[in-house]
Amino acid sequence: MAKYSFELKMKIIKEYLSGEGGYKYLADKYGIPNKWHVRQWVNAYQCWGEDGILRKRKNTEYTVQMKLNAIELYLSSEMSQREVANHFDINNPSLVARWLKEYRESGIDGISRPKGRPSLMTNNSEKKVDSTPKNIVDPVESSQIKELEKQVRLLQIENAYLKELRRLRKEEQLLVTKKSQESSATSEENSN
Repeated sequence: MAKYSFELKMKIIKEYLSGEGGYKYLADKYGIPNKWHVRQWVNAYQCWGEDGILRKRKNTEYTVQMKLNAIELYLSSEMSQREVANHFDINNPSLVARWLKEYRESGIDGISRPKGRPSLMTNNSEKKVDSTPKNIVDPVESSQIKELEKQVRLLQIENAYLKELRRLRKEEQLLVTKKSQESSATSEENSN
């Protein structure tokens, strides 16, 4: 059974939206140990309605490409992890943080590892030998290709990050220039 019922979540969300209290107040009122839960429920409700707070019976599996896209969007924009999660219809924003951590620690291998313990049983279909000839790829060449693809992806993310950084610095410079022009104009008016 789920720790918090759908009805309780809806009751808390309705109270929050009607202005009867903030995250902390409602969490304390209903004995929820962390206001983060209330905040997450309200966010999910605002993004996806009642479907957003229903408990999923099966874990959603995300592709490596989608994880990379989420990481790239987070690094190259000023969006928060919650906003990135909402953009990709991910109900739990902490997934974005975990993917980012795994990516920084182990690169693309960190986010492409399957979760859980590997199966000890082998598939019967794997034991069958296919006699049809296929394009045989040298394992060394294959690993080199994967490594190069990994490097290209890292460089793409780094490039996007640097572009965003450059844009932010230009904005900052324009603000400083504008302020100095305003102050010099003000001092000229005062001297007249």
